[in-house]
Amino acid sequence: MNLIITCARHLEPETEEELMSILDDLGDSEPKITITNMSGILTAETKLDPIEIVKKIKEMVLDEPWSVRYCLRIIPIQKIVESQIDEIEKAVSEMSKQILDDETYRISIEKRNSDLSSKEIITKIANQIKNKVSLEFPDRIVLIEILGNKTGISILKKSDVLSIEKTKRSISE
Repeated sequence: MNLIITCARHLEPETEEELMSILDDLGDSEPKITITNMSGILTAETKLDPIEIVKKIKEMVLDEPWSVRYCLRIIPIQKIVESQIDEIEKAVSEMSKQILDDETYRISIEKRNSDLSSKEIITKIANQIKNKVSLEFPDRIVLIEILGNKTGISILKKSDVLSIEKTKRSISE
Protein backbone atom coordinates (compact mmCIF):
# COMPACT_ATOMS: atom_id res chain seq x y z
CA MET A 1 0.00 0.00 0.00
CA ASN A 2 1.29 3.42 -0.85
CA LEU A 3 -1.96 5.39 -0.54
CA ILE A 4 -4.54 5.58 2.24
CA ILE A 5 -7.90 6.93 1.16
CA THR A 6 -10.70 8.02 3.46
CA CYS A 7 -14.33 8.27 2.43
CA ALA A 8 -17.77 8.55 3.98
CA ARG A 9 -18.95 5.38 5.70
CA HIS A 10 -20.72 2.85 3.48
CA LEU A 11 -19.45 4.54 0.27
CA GLU A 12 -16.35 2.37 0.02
CA PRO A 13 -17.41 0.58 -3.23
CA GLU A 14 -18.14 3.91 -4.97
CA THR A 15 -14.85 5.31 -3.69
CA GLU A 16 -12.98 2.25 -4.96
CA GLU A 17 -14.53 2.68 -8.41
CA GLU A 18 -13.73 6.41 -8.47
CA LEU A 19 -10.13 5.81 -7.41
CA MET A 20 -9.71 3.04 -10.00
CA SER A 21 -10.85 5.46 -12.71
CA ILE A 22 -8.61 8.32 -11.47
CA LEU A 23 -5.50 6.11 -11.25
CA ASP A 24 -6.27 4.69 -14.70
CA ASP A 25 -6.44 8.26 -16.09
CA LEU A 26 -3.10 9.04 -14.41
CA GLY A 27 -1.40 6.02 -15.99
CA ASP A 28 -1.83 3.00 -13.68
CA SER A 29 -4.42 0.66 -15.16
CA GLU A 30 -3.84 -2.06 -12.53
CA PRO A 31 -3.70 -0.55 -9.05
CA LYS A 32 -4.48 -2.87 -6.13
CA ILE A 33 -7.25 -1.18 -4.16
CA THR A 34 -8.42 -2.74 -0.91
CA ILE A 35 -11.47 -1.87 1.12
CA THR A 36 -10.23 -2.39 4.67
CA ASN A 37 -12.29 -3.78 7.54
CA MET A 38 -12.26 -0.24 9.00
CA SER A 39 -15.25 1.82 7.98
CA GLY A 40 -14.40 4.59 5.52
CA ILE A 41 -10.80 3.48 4.89
CA LEU A 42 -9.33 2.10 1.68
CA THR A 43 -5.72 1.40 0.78
CA ALA A 44 -4.18 1.37 -2.66
CA GLU A 45 -0.96 0.04 -4.12
CA THR A 46 0.00 1.83 -7.31
CA LYS A 47 3.12 1.79 -9.43
CA LEU A 48 2.95 5.60 -9.65
CA ASP A 49 4.66 7.97 -7.19
CA PRO A 50 2.10 8.53 -4.38
CA ILE A 51 3.12 12.16 -3.81
CA GLU A 52 2.80 12.91 -7.54
CA ILE A 53 -0.64 11.29 -7.56
CA VAL A 54 -1.78 13.60 -4.77
CA LYS A 55 -0.51 16.65 -6.71
CA LYS A 56 -2.27 15.56 -9.90
CA ILE A 57 -5.58 14.80 -8.16
CA LYS A 58 -5.38 18.20 -6.42
CA GLU A 59 -4.97 19.83 -9.86
CA MET A 60 -7.98 17.82 -11.13
CA VAL A 61 -10.12 19.06 -8.23
CA LEU A 62 -9.04 22.69 -8.70
CA ASP A 63 -9.78 22.38 -12.40
CA GLU A 64 -13.03 20.44 -12.15
CA PRO A 65 -14.31 20.40 -8.52
CA TRP A 66 -16.87 17.62 -9.12
CA SER A 67 -14.41 15.22 -10.74
CA VAL A 68 -13.80 13.71 -7.29
CA ARG A 69 -16.98 12.90 -5.37
CA TYR A 70 -16.23 10.08 -2.93
CA CYS A 71 -12.59 10.35 -1.86
CA LEU A 72 -12.29 12.64 1.18
CA ARG A 73 -8.57 12.46 1.92
CA ILE A 74 -5.73 10.86 0.00
CA ILE A 75 -2.57 10.23 2.01
CA PRO A 76 0.68 9.12 0.35
CA ILE A 77 2.64 6.42 2.19
CA GLN A 78 6.39 5.98 1.69
CA LYS A 79 7.10 2.96 3.89
CA ILE A 80 5.14 0.12 5.52
CA VAL A 81 6.23 -1.60 8.74
CA GLU A 82 4.69 -3.86 11.37
CA SER A 83 2.80 -1.90 14.03
CA GLN A 84 5.48 -2.18 16.70
CA ILE A 85 7.09 0.85 18.33
CA ASP A 86 10.67 -0.27 17.66
CA GLU A 87 9.86 -0.97 13.96
CA ILE A 88 8.25 2.46 13.57
CA GLU A 89 11.17 4.13 15.35
CA LYS A 90 13.72 2.36 13.12
CA ALA A 91 11.88 3.30 9.91
CA VAL A 92 11.50 6.95 10.90
CA SER A 93 15.16 7.08 11.88
CA GLU A 94 16.15 5.89 8.37
CA MET A 95 13.70 8.26 6.66
CA SER A 96 14.44 11.35 8.75
CA LYS A 97 17.31 12.22 6.40
CA GLN A 98 14.59 13.71 4.16
CA ILE A 99 14.23 16.54 6.69
CA LEU A 100 16.83 19.17 5.85
CA ASP A 101 18.93 20.67 8.68
CA ASP A 102 17.11 24.00 8.70
CA GLU A 103 13.59 22.54 8.45
CA THR A 104 11.13 22.22 11.32
CA TYR A 105 8.89 19.21 11.76
CA ARG A 106 5.97 17.79 13.67
CA ILE A 107 4.85 14.24 14.30
CA SER A 108 1.23 13.34 13.47
CA ILE A 109 -0.17 9.96 14.43
CA GLU A 110 -3.47 8.48 13.28
CA LYS A 111 -4.39 5.20 14.94
CA ARG A 112 -7.07 2.77 13.92
CA ASN A 113 -7.52 -0.66 15.51
CA SER A 114 -4.42 -0.20 17.65
CA ASP A 115 -3.60 0.32 21.31
CA LEU A 116 0.00 1.47 20.80
CA SER A 117 0.82 4.52 22.91
CA SER A 118 0.97 7.68 20.76
CA LYS A 119 2.94 9.41 23.48
CA GLU A 120 5.56 6.65 23.57
CA ILE A 121 5.89 6.66 19.75
CA ILE A 122 6.28 10.45 19.67
CA THR A 123 8.90 10.40 22.43
CA LYS A 124 10.97 7.70 20.71
CA ILE A 125 10.78 9.39 17.29
CA ALA A 126 11.50 12.87 18.66
CA ASN A 127 14.71 11.50 20.22
CA GLN A 128 15.82 10.39 16.73
CA ILE A 129 15.31 13.74 14.99
CA LYS A 130 17.51 16.66 15.99
CA ASN A 131 15.56 19.37 14.10
CA LYS A 132 13.35 21.96 15.77
CA VAL A 133 9.70 21.12 16.32
CA SER A 134 6.93 23.39 15.03
CA LEU A 135 3.43 22.19 15.79
CA GLU A 136 1.63 24.97 13.92
CA PHE A 137 3.74 25.61 10.80
CA PRO A 138 6.14 22.70 10.27
CA ASP A 139 8.18 22.40 7.08
CA ARG A 140 7.73 18.61 7.25
CA ILE A 141 5.20 16.29 8.84
CA VAL A 142 6.32 12.90 10.08
CA LEU A 143 3.07 11.04 9.47
CA ILE A 144 2.44 7.74 11.22
CA GLU A 145 -0.73 5.99 10.00
CA ILE A 146 -1.44 2.92 12.12
CA LEU A 147 -4.00 0.55 10.57
CA GLY A 148 -4.20 -2.44 12.87
CA ASN A 149 -1.01 -4.52 12.51
CA LYS A 150 0.40 -2.44 9.61
CA THR A 151 1.79 1.08 9.89
CA GLY A 152 2.32 3.48 7.01
CA ILE A 153 5.02 6.12 7.46
CA SER A 154 5.67 9.24 5.39
CA ILE A 155 7.69 12.40 5.75
CA LEU A 156 5.68 15.00 3.89
CA LYS A 157 5.08 18.65 3.30
CA LYS A 158 1.63 19.85 4.31
CA SER A 159 0.66 20.10 0.63
CA ASP A 160 1.43 16.39 0.08
CA VAL A 161 -1.76 15.22 1.85
CA LEU A 162 -4.91 15.88 -0.13
CA SER A 163 -8.10 16.93 1.62
CA ILE A 164 -10.71 17.20 -1.14
CA GLU A 165 -12.97 19.35 1.03
CA LYS A 166 -10.24 21.88 1.88
CA THR A 167 -9.15 22.02 -1.74
CA LYS A 168 -12.72 22.67 -2.93
CA ARG A 169 -13.13 25.30 -0.22
CA SER A 170 -9.97 27.08 -1.39
CA ILE A 171 -11.54 27.54 -4.82
CA SER A 172 -14.43 29.58 -3.46
CA GLU A 173 -12.24 31.83 -1.31
